[in-house]
Amino acid sequence: MAWFERIFGALTGDTPSKPSNDVVQQAAANTSLPPERIGIAGEYDESGLAKRVALAFDEDPELDDIGSLWVAQKGGTVVLKGKVPSQGFLDKAVNIAQFQPGTAEVDTSQVSIE
Repeated sequence: MAWFERIFGALTGDTPSKPSNDVVQQAAANTSLPPERIGIAGEYDESGLAKRVALAFDEDPELDDIGSLWVAQKGGTVVLKGKVPSQGFLDKAVNIAQFQPGTAEVDTSQVSIE
């Protein structure tokens, strides 16, 4: 199972499986929505940033869905929770999350390394 599907459920309808950063930047420029609230199709989504991070994790072949790490958000902060197999895995996840439009910081205080 993929990151996005495990955390948020299956993609439906015309939802893109890989949103571009341009969609987010254009939506932010054309609306009053903060970038962390823009969903994967450019719509308002309370969990938009977390969903885009989960999809970005799915796109990285080195970041298999381990089933023990969860993605959430508090405003512009991406919150990672759970367990990871190594510091390298966590570093990779943090790096991916940091480069999503709307990410102000990444909180890993609730992550333990097995």
